[in-house]
Amino acid sequence: MATCAYATFDDPDTHDDERELALAAWREQGIEGRTERWDDPGVDWSAYDAVVVRSVWDYVDRRAEFLAWTRRVEQVSRLLNPASVIEANTDKTYLRDLGVPTVPTHWSAHDLPRWDEYVVKPAISAGARDTIRTTDRDRAGAHAAALEAAGRTPMVQPYLDMVEAEGETSLLYFNRRLSHAVRRTPMLTPGMTGADNARAEVRTPAPDQVELAEKVLAAIPQALLYARIDLVRLPDGSPAVIELELTEPYLYLRYEPGAAASLATALRELL
Repeated sequence: MATCAYATFDDPDTHDDERELALAAWREQGIEGRTERWDDPGVDWSAYDAVVVRSVWDYVDRRAEFLAWTRRVEQVSRLLNPASVIEANTDKTYLRDLGVPTVPTHWSAHDLPRWDEYVVKPAISAGARDTIRTTDRDRAGAHAAALEAAGRTPMVQPYLDMVEAEGETSLLYFNRRLSHAVRRTPMLTPGMTGADNARAEVRTPAPDQVELAEKVLAAIPQALLYARIDLVRLPDGSPAVIELELTEPYLYLRYEPGAAASLATALRELL
């Protein structure tokens, strides 16, 4: 029986509600899964056939330490997703190099475009941390400047009304096969809480969304156990990437019957 680590972090206030689903599905595939804290110095990672990076949600404040850990693990075990993928994906400047349509982004606090509404966030972040939504150009510039002063790269984007009208669509791929897609609750909608951010409804992606997502995947040569590609529609109706999640994405396993089994099958294939 293969043995795999499910890498998470230690926070009693944050509940990973996908872990037990995933581990149960792994067992059905003959894979023994053990939960390990990624920063636990006592773990022997070489004892595992693979280490699956999952709810490592504290990496943002410790990115250098986290990336060093991924490289160490990869020397003694199979890391999924690979360390090189994680290093690139944990800095959202990767959006500049995808080679596909993305949400328009201004990467500086200076000379902001004139948009009706702005979203400003750091390039290294998780969820909506240190992110603001505002119609005030000066406030947007000030937040971007504060990020720069702290040594962080700002991302200034237009807020797209289509996010609320049609929604943000996430396509979930396991070993490059489309498992399911969901319409996600807009994270910056007034009145929403952290718990709301994991709410979604299953939807069938449009052909142009699938085409774009698969162009993104085709440009990544490394093995990918999981990939979540978040898309929105621009004002002209065309799809664009808002984020590519290859490190610790929420996978919406409980929204689609068979999704956890598909993830387990993908893991078995890659072992």
